Amino acid sequence: MFPTVREVLDLEPVRNGAPRVVAGERGLDAAVRWVHSSEVPDIATLLRGGELVLTTGIGLPPDDAGLRRYIADLAEVGACGLAVELGRRYARRLPDAMVRIAADLGLPLVELHRGTPFVAITEAVHSMIIDAQLAELRATEEIHQRFTDLSVEGAGPAEVVAQAAALAGAPVVLENLSRQVLAYDAAGGSAELLLANWESHSRVIRPAGRTAHDPGSGWLVTTVGARGQDWGRLLMRVPSAEARHVILIERAASTLALGRLIDPDPEGPQRTLLTALLNHTMPVEEVALRSRALGVVLERRHLVGLVLRPAVAAAAERALSELSVKGLVGTLDPLRAGVLLALRDKSDEPEVLRQFAERLQRSAGGEPVVIAAGEGVSSPREARRSLVEAAQVAEAVRHPVSGVVRLTDVGLAGLLHMLRDEPRLQTFVERELGPLLAYDAHNPREQLLGVLRVYLECGRNKSAAAEHSHLSRPAFYERLAKIRKILGADLDSVPACLSLHVALLALDALRS
Repeated sequence: MFPTVREVLDLEPVRNGAPRVVAGERGLDAAVRWVHSSEVPDIATLLRGGELVLTTGIGLPPDDAGLRRYIADLAEVGACGLAVELGRRYARRLPDAMVRIAADLGLPLVELHRGTPFVAITEAVHSMIIDAQLAELRATEEIHQRFTDLSVEGAGPAEVVAQAAALAGAPVVLENLSRQVLAYDAAGGSAELLLANWESHSRVIRPAGRTAHDPGSGWLVTTVGARGQDWGRLLMRVPSAEARHVILIERAASTLALGRLIDPDPEGPQRTLLTALLNHTMPVEEVALRSRALGVVLERRHLVGLVLRPAVAAAAERALSELSVKGLVGTLDPLRAGVLLALRDKSDEPEVLRQFAERLQRSAGGEPVVIAAGEGVSSPREARRSLVEAAQVAEAVRHPVSGVVRLTDVGLAGLLHMLRDEPRLQTFVERELGPLLAYDAHNPREQLLGVLRVYLECGRNKSAAAEHSHLSRPAFYERLAKIRKILGADLDSVPACLSLHVALLALDALRS
């Protein structure tokens, strides 16, 4: 917000005075908060720090000890520099005593070799400061407005982090307390370089205070949390802790904390990656990069997609932790959870799945869980196929079963269940069973569909079917005759009965 001494020396009114820095060059990057012109020797008592003092020197002490004390007092109160116009008190150069003490204390000492109106310098610097302050106010107002809008819209962590990075023009990373990356924006830079060995890199970034800059790493850090419970850190890579950057990162952190209060169980980063794989909402390379930042390496691994019903994501996480197996876990929807196992070797798959199923059933508190698995794949690009297959299998399983269910286990009923939204399957059911369904609708007491089902499930054994139907044989035969007439089908024909049986299974899939 404030110009530096170096920038002030480059202003036209100052350059017209032919400035020459004679001491304290290391302090030229100090900020100039204000400019004072004064000829009194005890000006230090009137300063608050950050002032550039202008003088002709006519009021300065006549002896070296007084000059040293004058310079020391300025440095002690935090003045950022002293500019002395030559000609009135000092003809060609400043006394050596002033130069030496200023050099020792690092206070910029400037000779002005040509006369220049101090008021022109003061006006130029103060205009510069006021313009910077107005710009900062506008920037601060924009920051507050942007993040207020994000809060109202219920934006997720990724959107908040992206907005912070855009406003700062610098990389921003949100991590949890375990130093796992929850969201990030590389601000146009290399995400891979940004997140390389992130956990190790992050653990050495330990600035003091809730919001502070770590000069060694170049990261500005603030803690994220609310109600006395911290859950993460927000980091912004900037060279120094400028006021606007502090305001920006703290406002972003507040928005993230508010979002967590409103939704205490937000979409986690692992769930985000699983849904991104399933829905093609993120490039596969980006998914792999973010997964690596979470500690789950997908490259050069044997990947197995699992879908769990019901959505027991927490139990799945516990089971993986007990097995020391890496994988992405997340809730896909209110009814299903997803898991992408990342195994080091394909041969580990059978035993890992067996143990995972055992532990998951225990962790789920006795509630039966369908564990559907897709075919294992060898690259992140193929992971979606495994997850989609697992989702189809989970959808096809109509009743909880023990162990892990694969596509080969779901059978014809499972296949029909997966195809239940296919219009051609629905047409097939109507063509095969429509007349019988219409008859039952008008004659609810007879329910001939149930009779047909028992007959087919008993392998066309009429005696056994009659017994299972709790009907006498004559009554059962009479109803079979009605079915034969209504459907126009030969119930003694194997192909005809096979077609009807498939239609019944498809009807069950449609009704489920």
